[in-house]
Amino acid sequence: MSATRRQILSRTGASVAGIAFTGALSELFAASASAAPGGHGAPAVPGGHVPRGGYGPLVPDPDGLLDLPAGFRYKVLSRQGDPLRSGEGPVPGNHDGMAALPGRRGRVHLVRNHENKTTAKLGVPTVPGLTYDPAAKGGCTALELDGRNNVLGERVAIAGTAVNCAGGPTPWNTWLTCEETEDRAGTKGYTKDHGFVFEVDGADPHRTGAVPLTAMGRFQHEAIAVDPRSGIVYETEDAFDRPFGLFYRFLPHKPLGGTGSLRAGGVLEAMRVPDVPDLSVIQETGARFEGVEWVPVPDPLASGTPIRFQDFGPKGITHAQKLEGCYWGGRAVYFVSSFARAKDGSAATHFGQVWKYEPHRRRLTLVVVFGPDTDVQLPGESPDNICLAPSGGLMVCEDGGGAQHVYGVSERGEVYPVARGRQNIGTAEEPEWGEFAGVTFSPDRSTMYVNCYTPGTTFAVTGPWR
Repeated sequence: MSATRRQILSRTGASVAGIAFTGALSELFAASASAAPGGHGAPAVPGGHVPRGGYGPLVPDPDGLLDLPAGFRYKVLSRQGDPLRSGEGPVPGNHDGMAALPGRRGRVHLVRNHENKTTAKLGVPTVPGLTYDPAAKGGCTALELDGRNNVLGERVAIAGTAVNCAGGPTPWNTWLTCEETEDRAGTKGYTKDHGFVFEVDGADPHRTGAVPLTAMGRFQHEAIAVDPRSGIVYETEDAFDRPFGLFYRFLPHKPLGGTGSLRAGGVLEAMRVPDVPDLSVIQETGARFEGVEWVPVPDPLASGTPIRFQDFGPKGITHAQKLEGCYWGGRAVYFVSSFARAKDGSAATHFGQVWKYEPHRRRLTLVVVFGPDTDVQLPGESPDNICLAPSGGLMVCEDGGGAQHVYGVSERGEVYPVARGRQNIGTAEEPEWGEFAGVTFSPDRSTMYVNCYTPGTTFAVTGPWR
């Protein structure tokens, strides 16, 4: 969950409504293609460039759920409060990050995060063998779909975790769900420490259970990306207070070993960019840094001090505010800083960055920068929640005031609406709409899945994707 660009603009006094892209925007598309679950390195579906206007204007939905372009249809797969098909309890709320993983005989396993705190009204039901901390209400649920998006099953995939925001898929088609908290046992009613990564097998959750991958660190996790060649896992930290988060890599003792192999442990390191203590000071696209260093984390479990406060030696370590999205593409890992604000303690202010790290060159490059502009057609959210579109561009979830959209962005930088939420969670006089989250496509790219965070709703959208 991030503050919105619209909110950022209002707080900083900018009298504009859009965000402009500068830099190598095409980098994002190449990266996302390689990061598609079940399709590492796979190209986009043929069909070419989506022209200006995208798929046409959005048609009002008579049922008041989801507006789509003509020719597109949606199916509601799951809604909060409805019974889980497993009989384990009601569908939890706060639908967030999600991945569509391939199953046997053309089936899809849709693994969905629930970003619940202890105050959540609809927590993830506790299930024997799948519950880490009975006092925590976050976790994941998993839907099994056939080739026509009929729901064959829906069950708890992991319970008793906290504030499950994002994560990422593995090359062996499991989901790594991340706790965006570092609360300890004894606080907020928790009985165990939190701030871990957990592996979730959407096809058979009991294979993975509820085991924290402690060697991957205890901090405010956001997202992960796995290098499909080396098995190294890259991790972002969305810390809410200065000195803000770090960018990590985890070197597993059993790289690419498949389900459960990450439990064998490994070495956690943090990125140091020489002479750059805060990435926010870098504002020019194309800025390149050679000789990036990786420093062992003194205490990955943060038993006494949060990792970002620990002593990394006289050279220090490199921090950044709002490190969120993280995905692998080609021979590089890409990660996003959604924004930085000097008044919060960052060294400088920006409206969004995308960084590219090339392990084989030890090189870090700033490839995309976002900034205020007057083009009101641009999407209302930094690209921390994105996925590859069948056209080869991106889908971006909006999270801001007013109407909420899923936007498409072409390689040429053109922006077009794909969906608009219609579920009013405010009043008739002061309407409010829940944000979108977890946008992802089926392994065959024929269906877009997306969540409405509140009220928790999971949609399957089909149509003439090109």
